[in-house]
Amino acid sequence: MSLSSFLKLTPEYRDYVWGGDQLRPGHTPTAEAWVVWEGDRIETGVLAGKTLRAAAAEFGVDLLGSKVFARTQFRFPILVKLLDCAQWLSLQVHPNDEQAKKLEGDGHFGKTEAWHVLGAQPGAKLIAGLKPGVTSAQLAEGIRNGAVEEISQYVSVAQGDTIFMPAGTLHSLGPGLLIYEVQQTSDLTYRVFDWGRPQTEMRRLHIEKSIEVTRPDLTAQVIPVPLCGDGARNSLIQCEYFSLELLSAVSNPIELDTQNETFHAITLIEGKARLQSSGESIELEKFQTVLIPAGLGKYQFQPLGVCRALKASG
Repeated sequence: MSLSSFLKLTPEYRDYVWGGDQLRPGHTPTAEAWVVWEGDRIETGVLAGKTLRAAAAEFGVDLLGSKVFARTQFRFPILVKLLDCAQWLSLQVHPNDEQAKKLEGDGHFGKTEAWHVLGAQPGAKLIAGLKPGVTSAQLAEGIRNGAVEEISQYVSVAQGDTIFMPAGTLHSLGPGLLIYEVQQTSDLTYRVFDWGRPQTEMRRLHIEKSIEVTRPDLTAQVIPVPLCGDGARNSLIQCEYFSLELLSAVSNPIELDTQNETFHAITLIEGKARLQSSGESIELEKFQTVLIPAGLGKYQFQPLGVCRALKASG
């Protein structure tokens, strides 16, 4: 059986202490919605009820695409989250692929990621790297003494900004931010500093591992919101692990094609839209996500009024 249907996914939620009430009203705190994850279940079609992990294992190249399969085989390669930040997240860092394997063992991936700012209250900030001139020795001392926050680089951001965060970059998201995040499929996080919160079994600091993987020379690239026309595609991020595009439309449809190389994950971030292929259509509302298997090929993104979406692919 070939795989040529749109796959609507049921998100999973994480109720961490820093979460807010925007992602799941009535369930506070809700910190994260994992909208594209190998553990998410498929809502629609012949695969309804199966996890994305099971679908990737069954369909391989037809779901993932030839380019992705050559890199990660049957493993679904990315994770897409929505994050509602009512408080500071822990100051943290992620290893790269080589470090993940060394520190955690075979089968672990590193974690390069990117953020797109869906909403930002006035004065909202994040941390992205260290202040210029900070040395490795100063970094290690700051982490061990609980003073790393003092040498961190604060960045003001606004709705529409995109931030690329390569593995090894010290980072944190601040209060008042609603964030779309795309990353490698990995949950390896080394917590450096947690703003005075008590350590628990689930929220430990990882002092020595943080020192080993943090690169003091890395600071994040902040990409301002692009000019968006009707029926426009704007490339935001291209890296070896994923790509991210912004789709913007009012009345003009956008022609898209997986070319059998990679899947597409469409998350609507404003308005309403319809995805249309030769065999089916599906409508999306704000913050809903549909996965387009690589084997589907050509399809259209059709606006139902003013709308914007983010398209992630492997």
